[in-house]
Amino acid sequence: MTLKPWAWAGLGICGVGVAVLVGFAFVDLGRADQMASVAGGSAGIVGLALAAIAQSGGSSPSPAPTPPATAPPAPARPVEASGDGAIAAGGNIGTAATGGATPPPAPSPSPSPTTPPSGGVTASGRGSIAAGGDIGSASTGQ
Repeated sequence: MTLKPWAWAGLGICGVGVAVLVGFAFVDLGRADQMASVAGGSAGIVGLALAAIAQSGGSSPSPAPTPPATAPPAPARPVEASGDGAIAAGGNIGTAATGGATPPPAPSPSPSPTTPPSGGVTASGRGSIAAGGDIGSASTGQ
């Protein structure tokens, strides 16, 4: 485990403090007691401040969010349209019109994406319309 520079500095300061207190304990026990009281109170306040900084997020960078997994492409389905003006689509159809002279209706908002059926899509017969997904607007003109 590798410690950060601030952790090494904190360990060094603690080591020096312990050495000083032990040295004073052999010379003057009363003075060592007073120094230990002040050092302990100071360490408690510093620890409280560091805990508050760590709790609020501090300045350490947060890890980058992972991108969402993309869905695998849908397998190919057979799409077949047969007959005059037949329309078939494997997915969604926004606007479709068959029947020749009939003007297509005004475009509507794109349909919401849905999961298309797993089978194929077939439109057969005159003016038929089929889609594997949603159909926003359709006009057969029939």
